[in-house]
Amino acid sequence: MPTKTFLTANWLNLIMLNYEVDPAILKQYVPAGTELDLWEGKALVSMVGFLFDDTRVLGIRWPFHVNFEEVNLRFYVKYFDGTVWKRGAVFISELVPKHAIALIANNLYREHYRALPMRSSIIPISENQTQHLYEWKLSEKWNKLGATVMDEPTDIASGSAEEFIFEHYWGYNIWNATTTMEYEVQHVPWQVRQVTDYVFDADVAALYGDTFVPYLQRKPYSAFFANGSAIGVRMGEKIRVDK
Repeated sequence: MPTKTFLTANWLNLIMLNYEVDPAILKQYVPAGTELDLWEGKALVSMVGFLFDDTRVLGIRWPFHVNFEEVNLRFYVKYFDGTVWKRGAVFISELVPKHAIALIANNLYREHYRALPMRSSIIPISENQTQHLYEWKLSEKWNKLGATVMDEPTDIASGSAEEFIFEHYWGYNIWNATTTMEYEVQHVPWQVRQVTDYVFDADVAALYGDTFVPYLQRKPYSAFFANGSAIGVRMGEKIRVDK
């Protein structure tokens, strides 16, 4: 029987800066029963910024928690359920400006949310280009993740790098050494826009630890932008794995 939808929202204006990392640094974050999902043999992590719009939890709009930003660091795994491979994401860190969102997600899904002051902007810079910027305040400094994109959207090509990054419809988290939390994220295939420039200026060590510094301070392997859509997050279920 399908699980109940826990959260609905519009996820909009998704920036994805993707970095190649040593797979060994992700080992401690890989949930039981899953394995790394590689792109052309490469382990990728993504710095992601986007907007939550018209957010509802169990169908209810909670005052002051309807529209807000999120910035996260994620990587990619796959899980074989005995019939099919499910492609999903694991979140190393997620930033939002709402303490209640962080509290609920961390307790129900074993996510890794942190509440910080955040802001965002959308600025037309030419007749056919727009700059999207997400910022968060850490230790009195504003960190930033942004991209300048062409305004004309296109469909994601089958088998493309964009499809690999965006078309993950499952989330996985470590519950304990032998149990994994699995939840489904439902949305239509997204359209993408060409990224012509990007910015990532952040205190990587303070946010994610020294291990990620040499990887996230180099040029990204790729930079993508998706328009987004309405989404639904199903209630999570626990997978117990015999080791």
